[in-house]
Amino acid sequence: MSETFAGPDGKLRCRWAGSAPEFLDYHDTEWGFPVNDDRRLFEKLCLESFQSGLSWRTILAKRENFRAAFAGFDFDQVARFTDADVEHLLKDEGIVRHRGKIEAVINNAQRAQEMIAGEGTLAAFFWGYEPDASKLGKPQTASTSDTSIALSKDLKKRGWKFVGPTTVYAFMQAMGLINDHVESCVIRVGVERAIEKFRRPERK
Repeated sequence: MSETFAGPDGKLRCRWAGSAPEFLDYHDTEWGFPVNDDRRLFEKLCLESFQSGLSWRTILAKRENFRAAFAGFDFDQVARFTDADVEHLLKDEGIVRHRGKIEAVINNAQRAQEMIAGEGTLAAFFWGYEPDASKLGKPQTASTSDTSIALSKDLKKRGWKFVGPTTVYAFMQAMGLINDHVESCVIRVGVERAIEKFRRPERK
Protein backbone atom coordinates (compact mmCIF):
# COMPACT_ATOMS: atom_id res chain seq x y z
CA MET A 1 0.00 0.00 0.00
CA SER A 2 1.30 3.44 -0.91
CA GLU A 3 2.38 5.71 1.95
CA THR A 4 0.95 8.75 0.15
CA PHE A 5 -2.16 9.96 -1.66
CA ALA A 6 -2.66 12.78 -4.15
CA GLY A 7 -4.43 15.77 -2.61
CA PRO A 8 -6.92 18.06 -4.37
CA ASP A 9 -3.97 19.95 -5.88
CA GLY A 10 -2.47 16.74 -7.23
CA LYS A 11 0.48 16.85 -4.81
CA LEU A 12 1.41 13.90 -2.63
CA ARG A 13 0.67 13.87 1.09
CA CYS A 14 0.87 11.39 3.96
CA ARG A 15 -1.73 8.71 3.26
CA TRP A 16 -3.56 9.21 6.57
CA ALA A 17 -4.40 12.80 5.60
CA GLY A 18 -6.78 11.51 2.94
CA SER A 19 -8.64 9.06 5.16
CA ALA A 20 -11.14 11.63 6.50
CA PRO A 21 -12.32 15.08 5.33
CA GLU A 22 -11.21 16.68 8.60
CA PHE A 23 -7.63 15.52 8.22
CA LEU A 24 -6.35 17.39 5.17
CA ASP A 25 -6.26 20.92 6.61
CA TYR A 26 -4.96 19.62 9.95
CA HIS A 27 -2.19 17.74 8.13
CA ASP A 28 -1.25 20.67 5.91
CA THR A 29 -1.31 23.50 8.47
CA GLU A 30 -0.76 22.00 11.93
CA TRP A 31 0.66 18.49 12.17
CA GLY A 32 4.42 18.57 12.64
CA PHE A 33 4.91 22.33 12.68
CA PRO A 34 6.84 23.37 15.80
CA VAL A 35 4.85 24.89 18.66
CA ASN A 36 6.15 26.88 21.64
CA ASP A 37 2.82 28.16 22.97
CA ASP A 38 2.11 26.64 26.38
CA ARG A 39 -1.64 26.60 25.98
CA ARG A 40 -1.45 24.80 22.64
CA LEU A 41 1.02 22.28 24.02
CA PHE A 42 -1.22 21.61 27.01
CA GLU A 43 -4.28 21.31 24.80
CA LYS A 44 -2.64 18.84 22.46
CA LEU A 45 -1.37 16.61 25.24
CA CYS A 46 -4.87 16.59 26.77
CA LEU A 47 -6.49 15.76 23.43
CA GLU A 48 -4.00 12.98 22.80
CA SER A 49 -4.91 11.61 26.23
CA PHE A 50 -8.59 11.64 25.28
CA GLN A 51 -7.74 9.84 22.04
CA SER A 52 -6.37 6.82 23.91
CA GLY A 53 -8.48 3.89 22.73
CA LEU A 54 -10.30 6.05 20.15
CA SER A 55 -9.55 7.56 16.74
CA TRP A 56 -8.02 10.98 16.16
CA ARG A 57 -10.90 11.72 13.81
CA THR A 58 -13.30 11.47 16.76
CA ILE A 59 -11.24 13.89 18.82
CA LEU A 60 -10.55 16.34 15.99
CA ALA A 61 -14.26 16.52 15.16
CA LYS A 62 -14.97 17.41 18.79
CA ARG A 63 -12.01 19.75 19.29
CA GLU A 64 -14.04 22.95 19.49
CA ASN A 65 -16.36 21.29 21.99
CA PHE A 66 -13.36 20.30 24.10
CA ARG A 67 -12.06 23.86 23.97
CA ALA A 68 -15.40 25.21 25.13
CA ALA A 69 -15.65 22.61 27.90
CA PHE A 70 -12.13 23.19 29.23
CA ALA A 71 -11.93 26.99 29.14
CA GLY A 72 -9.88 27.04 25.96
CA PHE A 73 -7.37 24.80 27.75
CA ASP A 74 -6.27 27.71 29.90
CA PHE A 75 -4.61 25.53 32.51
CA ASP A 76 -4.81 28.21 35.19
CA GLN A 77 -8.59 28.10 34.88
CA VAL A 78 -8.81 24.33 34.48
CA ALA A 79 -6.67 23.83 37.58
CA ARG A 80 -9.50 25.38 39.60
CA PHE A 81 -12.20 23.01 38.30
CA THR A 82 -14.11 21.26 41.07
CA ASP A 83 -15.98 17.97 41.48
CA ALA A 84 -19.09 19.84 40.37
CA ASP A 85 -17.32 20.76 37.12
CA VAL A 86 -16.43 17.11 36.59
CA GLU A 87 -20.06 16.08 37.02
CA HIS A 88 -21.11 18.81 34.58
CA LEU A 89 -18.58 17.65 31.99
CA LEU A 90 -19.74 14.06 32.32
CA LYS A 91 -23.10 15.26 30.97
CA ASP A 92 -21.54 17.14 28.03
CA GLU A 93 -22.37 15.12 24.91
CA GLY A 94 -19.99 17.24 22.85
CA ILE A 95 -16.88 15.68 24.39
CA VAL A 96 -15.66 12.22 25.37
CA ARG A 97 -17.37 11.58 28.69
CA HIS A 98 -14.70 9.56 30.45
CA ARG A 99 -14.34 10.40 34.14
CA GLY A 100 -10.71 9.33 34.38
CA LYS A 101 -9.65 11.39 31.39
CA ILE A 102 -11.63 14.45 32.51
CA GLU A 103 -10.10 14.27 35.97
CA ALA A 104 -6.68 13.80 34.36
CA VAL A 105 -7.02 17.11 32.49
CA ILE A 106 -7.71 18.91 35.76
CA ASN A 107 -4.86 17.14 37.50
CA ASN A 108 -2.51 17.85 34.61
CA ALA A 109 -3.46 21.53 34.64
CA GLN A 110 -2.30 21.67 38.24
CA ARG A 111 0.89 19.82 37.33
CA ALA A 112 1.42 22.28 34.46
CA GLN A 113 1.33 25.15 36.94
CA GLU A 114 3.98 23.39 39.02
CA MET A 115 6.10 22.75 35.95
CA ILE A 116 6.01 26.39 34.93
CA ALA A 117 7.09 27.41 38.41
CA GLY A 118 10.11 25.12 38.04
CA GLU A 119 10.94 25.26 34.34
CA GLY A 120 9.70 28.69 33.26
CA THR A 121 7.41 27.38 30.49
CA LEU A 122 5.91 24.11 29.37
CA ALA A 123 7.58 24.69 26.02
CA ALA A 124 11.02 24.78 27.61
CA PHE A 125 10.37 21.46 29.31
CA PHE A 126 8.94 19.65 26.29
CA TRP A 127 11.50 20.95 23.82
CA GLY A 128 14.20 19.69 26.15
CA TYR A 129 13.12 16.27 24.90
CA GLU A 130 13.55 16.99 21.21
CA PRO A 131 15.30 13.92 19.75
CA ASP A 132 18.28 14.00 17.43
CA ALA A 133 16.65 14.05 13.99
CA SER A 134 19.59 12.18 12.46
CA LYS A 135 18.86 9.19 14.69
CA LEU A 136 15.16 8.90 13.91
CA GLY A 137 13.87 5.97 11.89
CA LYS A 138 11.87 6.10 8.69
CA PRO A 139 8.82 8.36 9.13
CA GLN A 140 5.58 6.77 10.38
CA THR A 141 7.16 3.43 11.21
CA ALA A 142 7.02 3.80 15.00
CA SER A 143 4.40 4.53 17.63
CA THR A 144 6.85 5.11 20.43
CA SER A 145 10.57 5.78 20.95
CA ASP A 146 13.27 5.93 23.60
CA THR A 147 12.62 9.66 23.88
CA SER A 148 8.85 9.34 24.25
CA ILE A 149 9.37 6.65 26.87
CA ALA A 150 11.75 8.92 28.79
CA LEU A 151 9.38 11.90 28.52
CA SER A 152 6.44 9.76 29.62
CA LYS A 153 8.36 8.57 32.66
CA ASP A 154 9.36 12.11 33.57
CA LEU A 155 5.77 13.37 33.29
CA LYS A 156 4.43 10.48 35.38
CA LYS A 157 7.09 11.10 38.00
CA ARG A 158 5.83 14.69 38.19
CA GLY A 159 2.27 13.44 38.72
CA TRP A 160 0.80 13.78 35.21
CA LYS A 161 -1.81 11.20 34.16
CA PHE A 162 -2.79 9.51 30.87
CA VAL A 163 0.62 10.28 29.39
CA GLY A 164 1.89 6.89 28.24
CA PRO A 165 4.73 6.57 25.69
CA THR A 166 2.39 6.16 22.70
CA THR A 167 0.31 9.19 23.70
CA VAL A 168 3.48 11.22 24.22
CA TYR A 169 4.93 10.08 20.87
CA ALA A 170 1.80 11.24 19.04
CA PHE A 171 2.09 14.55 20.88
CA MET A 172 5.73 14.91 19.78
CA GLN A 173 4.79 14.18 16.16
CA ALA A 174 2.03 16.76 16.18
CA MET A 175 3.93 19.54 17.96
CA GLY A 176 7.00 19.41 15.73
CA LEU A 177 9.49 17.70 18.01
CA ILE A 178 9.56 15.00 15.33
CA ASN A 179 9.02 15.60 11.61
CA ASP A 180 7.14 12.41 10.77
CA HIS A 181 5.74 13.45 7.39
CA VAL A 182 6.78 10.79 4.88
CA GLU A 183 9.69 11.69 2.63
CA SER A 184 7.56 12.28 -0.47
CA CYS A 185 4.90 14.36 1.31
CA VAL A 186 4.72 17.90 -0.08
CA ILE A 187 4.36 19.31 3.45
CA ARG A 188 7.54 17.70 4.81
CA VAL A 189 9.91 20.32 3.41
CA GLY A 190 7.86 23.16 4.87
CA VAL A 191 7.93 21.48 8.27
CA GLU A 192 11.70 20.98 7.96
CA ARG A 193 12.18 24.69 7.26
CA ALA A 194 9.91 25.68 10.14
CA ILE A 195 11.87 23.45 12.52
CA GLU A 196 15.18 24.86 11.28
CA LYS A 197 14.00 28.43 11.94
CA PHE A 198 12.34 27.58 15.24
CA ARG A 199 13.90 29.18 18.29
CA ARG A 200 14.02 26.58 21.04
CA PRO A 201 12.73 27.91 24.38
CA GLU A 202 15.20 27.77 27.24
CA ARG A 203 14.63 26.43 30.72
CA LYS A 204 15.11 28.56 33.76
